[in-house]
Amino acid sequence: MSVDNFKTNIYEYLETLPTFTFMRLFEKPATCLAIFRLLPSLGRQIVMSLLYVQAPMPLNDLHTWVNQDGQKKLQESLLKLSRLRILEQNDTNLVMNNTFRIEFQNALTGGGVQQSFGLPCSTPDKHAVDIGFLDHYATTQWEAILHYMVGTSLTKKPSRGVLNLLERSKLMQSSSATGQLQITNKGFQFLLQDVNTQVWAFLLQYLDMAEVLQMDLVEVLNFLFQLGSLELGENYSVETLTQTQLQMLEDLRDYGIVYQRKKVSKRYYPTRLATTLTSGNAALAGAASKLSTTDGTVNTTEAKTATEQIDQGFVILETNYKLYAYTDSPLQIAVLNLFVQLQSRFRNMVTGVITRDSIRNALMKGITAEQIIYYMQSHAHAQMRKKIPVLPLTVIDQIRLWEMERNRLKPTPSYLYHEFNVQADFDAAEKYAKDLGVLLWSSSQKRTMIISEAGHDNVKGFVKRRLQRN
Repeated sequence: MSVDNFKTNIYEYLETLPTFTFMRLFEKPATCLAIFRLLPSLGRQIVMSLLYVQAPMPLNDLHTWVNQDGQKKLQESLLKLSRLRILEQNDTNLVMNNTFRIEFQNALTGGGVQQSFGLPCSTPDKHAVDIGFLDHYATTQWEAILHYMVGTSLTKKPSRGVLNLLERSKLMQSSSATGQLQITNKGFQFLLQDVNTQVWAFLLQYLDMAEVLQMDLVEVLNFLFQLGSLELGENYSVETLTQTQLQMLEDLRDYGIVYQRKKVSKRYYPTRLATTLTSGNAALAGAASKLSTTDGTVNTTEAKTATEQIDQGFVILETNYKLYAYTDSPLQIAVLNLFVQLQSRFRNMVTGVITRDSIRNALMKGITAEQIIYYMQSHAHAQMRKKIPVLPLTVIDQIRLWEMERNRLKPTPSYLYHEFNVQADFDAAEKYAKDLGVLLWSSSQKRTMIISEAGHDNVKGFVKRRLQRN
């Protein structure tokens, strides 16, 4: 399923930045390392091979490094490196950006004088927290946002800044009936992604908002990339942060990306949501919060088992439209409740049925039939995956038919023209509207026609002039 409807890829954002911005970004070793870690495998190999090569590299020599099957990937990697301003190339040679070369070398060797990898606090924290506590905090904060999106009230309401971002990113929109925010098609698509993709999608919207608020974009990006390079469980001083980055801390606390005991605290902790931003590893598992013990630690054996169970899927769908979900996650149950009429809930399972009304309720929220089908396929139980197709075709076809049923009529803004006293006046107006291509429907017998909104002014003027002449 495509996720192109909203930006989730940091590449797409970075490629839109001007060269001057890249030159400032490359001045920080942590940023160079983060961008390097986000590159595809072949791109990383090219960078490491050219890092200590001062002379321009002939393109022909570079092509000899890759066999015939890999030439396409080589071209794609070179194009990406060029768009990220890491490599500069002409028809025959390519050379590495000198600022990137120097600062990336500093990142690898520990050189340079800038503390772009954060400044660990030199004094012990009287209120020190461990990794288990940070995982629980990050899960609680992030899932509070997801719970709010699906309409549950199990957690506290997100901050005003989070709500503004949800509305600005069109993940949620204000309901015309209630005035409350409700999930959109885009928001449901957002819920289908893994946590790391969700966090980046959220942060990219935050970057767009930062530009509108005229925050220093380079400082914002540098701090995000710095967080991706910090050590989980370590506490860092705020002394090296700029005013813009101090302002960011409050927002990032709301997302669960950093933990800070108080607003005025001089230290902060990156959570797993932060340290996995550029590592390529899976972000925090949703099971961490419920597996936390009273002292804040996490039972790793149980967490591993729960994660494996989630990876295998938990949804069983029968041909009679009954659905069984082997989960006790309030978030997953809330997502199912968007398109399933839930009937019973047990300790580790919920049951329900897919009905015409439950699907129509989902469609009214902007959720599509394909998104519902994709969700059930991607979360199908291991027993379901043994079948081909995974889901019963009768249920899939019926969901699509219910969507087609709702889409049979499409409202179009238009104008009704009727009560013509003379048939000739109607015929002339009808011909004029046809010639303009703005006639939606007409009945000569009833002397009635419907004109599109775009053609209303022209047809109205024509009728008025004809009546005046008569």
